Amino acid sequence: MLAYNIHHVAIAVESIDDAIAGYESLYNITPISRETVEEQGVSEAMIAVGGSHIQLLEPLTPESPIGRFLSQNGEGMHHIAFAVSNIEAALAHLKSRGAKLIDETPRIGGGGHRIAFVHPKELAGTLVELVEVDHV
Repeated sequence: MLAYNIHHVAIAVESIDDAIAGYESLYNITPISRETVEEQGVSEAMIAVGGSHIQLLEPLTPESPIGRFLSQNGEGMHHIAFAVSNIEAALAHLKSRGAKLIDETPRIGGGGHRIAFVHPKELAGTLVELVEVDHV
């Protein structure tokens, strides 16, 4: 049996600094980490909220996936990420159920985590990211 927990909800933003300032001003919370993930074409900040996180994503270029998302949709929720303890097993399970996978093999994402994306058509138009963690 595979276990899933919500790892984070990702929000696409035009300016990560402005978004962080908003979270600090309104909710008195600050990022626990900030990094640039060249492979994903983003600058990201993770904000701990309860047992999960809000991930703020600013595109490095307008041509990056987040840059294209912003030009088509504006700022807002980009994806939901599920924590899994074994990403290969989770991908195999989804593939055996006929799910359309964007990534059939894991790649490295923020924080050095192994990640993979599932096509939005599989869950009511919601892009899903799997994030491998030590324990779920």
